[in-house]
Amino acid sequence: METRSAMIGQMNESGFGIKGLGWIVGVTMAVSVSAADPLPSWKATAAKKAIVDFVDRVATEGSPDFVPVAERIATFDNDGTLWCENPLPFQAIFAADEIERLLPDHPEWESNAAVQALQKRDVAGLSANHHKGLLEILALTHAGMTTDEFDQRVRDWLATAEHPRFNRPFDQCVYQPMLELLTYLRANGFQTWIVSGGGVDFMRVFADDVYGIPPDQVIGSYGQVKFEMKDGKPTLTKTLDTVFIDDKEGKPVGIHTFIGRRPIAAFGNSDGDQAMIQYTTIDNPRPSFGLIVHHTDGEREYAYDANPKSSGKLVTALEAAPGNGWTVVDMKNDWTTVFEAKP
Repeated sequence: METRSAMIGQMNESGFGIKGLGWIVGVTMAVSVSAADPLPSWKATAAKKAIVDFVDRVATEGSPDFVPVAERIATFDNDGTLWCENPLPFQAIFAADEIERLLPDHPEWESNAAVQALQKRDVAGLSANHHKGLLEILALTHAGMTTDEFDQRVRDWLATAEHPRFNRPFDQCVYQPMLELLTYLRANGFQTWIVSGGGVDFMRVFADDVYGIPPDQVIGSYGQVKFEMKDGKPTLTKTLDTVFIDDKEGKPVGIHTFIGRRPIAAFGNSDGDQAMIQYTTIDNPRPSFGLIVHHTDGEREYAYDANPKSSGKLVTALEAAPGNGWTVVDMKNDWTTVFEAKP
């Protein structure tokens, strides 16, 4: 894990959701990276060709589709696009583990309908009525503490928790082909942003180490934080006031608010990402690219689209892909591997 993170750092949904130095370093390294296969975990299929052709067109000076470095912005959903989202989005598993850890000190939670739904892994129940149950869980496990305290809780969880099927830490359930894609884009002058329904504070804890994406290039769902002086020290306390859900139509809003530029490439895996891909590719004055990761590999990962057991429903975006020229990645047939080999 340290080797992968170091390499990335050098080159630098349903949502249980500026510029860094990466794109500058990437410009100087573009020639050496492109000299070899930049996407070794991608089979030589139409999906890989579409990615490479697009990058070549927009990053080659003199090309009629050349895009200046400052405008080479790529946005990525997180759950189901960069890492696994089953058996639940990992932030939901974190919340469930936090509920279990804290429950002995809060016996009153046992009768809470949202807690009961979480214990049953009832995603639909938590999402009903405008995410009412989920917001209750977030109030219990994500609010009322300082941002530093929350960050430490996430770090402690990542250091000890393992995926129940793959028997590896959750931050090693990352798609190796997508890591290569992130590195390849940065090597060609792109800024890579996360635009996810997951909690922004949750993702910022690991995004730099795992993806090479700095905290200031992470957009996610959030509640307001409150500044105050405690014991003579400045602190930020997490609340659920004015909650913003960075999913579906919220994603273009988040992009406009925090990036201020229209992306030229967008990557997702579900109907929750459709609006982001539409905003990126339809009527964009610059050349643009949209990609959908289709989970078709029940053996190496999971197979789902219309009826996911967790999040990641994919129906309307898949139907819209051909007419809009979006690339659909068949995980089973387009990737030689899914996860990085265990150390």
